[in-house]
Amino acid sequence: MTALAHEPLTHEEVLLEGFLALDTPEGFRAELIEGEIVVTPPPDGDHEDYIGLIVNQVIRRSRTDMQFSGNKGLKLKKGGNCPKDHLIPDGTFAPMKLRLYRGADPWMPSDGVAMVLEVTSTKPKADREAKRRCYARAAIPLYLLVDRDASSITLFSDPEHEDYRQHCTLPLGKPLALPEPFAFELDTADFL
Repeated sequence: MTALAHEPLTHEEVLLEGFLALDTPEGFRAELIEGEIVVTPPPDGDHEDYIGLIVNQVIRRSRTDMQFSGNKGLKLKKGGNCPKDHLIPDGTFAPMKLRLYRGADPWMPSDGVAMVLEVTSTKPKADREAKRRCYARAAIPLYLLVDRDASSITLFSDPEHEDYRQHCTLPLGKPLALPEPFAFELDTADFL
C-alpha cells in the first residue's frame, strides 16, 4: 500500500472549511469577517423595522427597478492573509434587470450588487469598520449604514482598495440623497 503525500492545509483553508461547516442555531447568522468567525443572534424588531422602511422606499421611489434580498450570503475578496470574506448584509440591492439572485449559490459573488445595507445591532463596531472595509474591497458601489447607537445614517460611496473615499453622515430624521442608480432622497423622518 502506498501513501500519497499531500500538502498540509493552510490556516486560511482550515478556517474557511471550519466556517463553511458551521451549523448555527435557527435565526443566528455566521459570517467570516477579516479572518474572524462572527455569530450574531436574531435581530430585534426595531432592526427589522429600519430595514423595512428603507426597502419600501427603494422599491417605490428608485429610478432603477431594484431587487432586494435580506440576509443573502456574499463571498467577497480577501484581505491580507485571511480567506475570502463571507458576509451576510442585512440587505442587498441589485438592478432588477440583472436577476442577480436567480440560481445564485448560498454564497454568491458581489458582482452587480448596487448597494448593501447594515443596521447596527449587537456588534456595531463590525458594521462601522470591518464590514465597511470588506464591502469597499469588493468594490460594492454603495454601503448604507443605519447606526442606531449614534442615531445617524451614513452612505459610503466611491470604493477604493480598503475603504470608501466618500461618505455622508446625517442624523436620523434628515433626508439622505441616494445617487444613481437609485436617484432619490431617502426619507428618514419615520426612523425616529
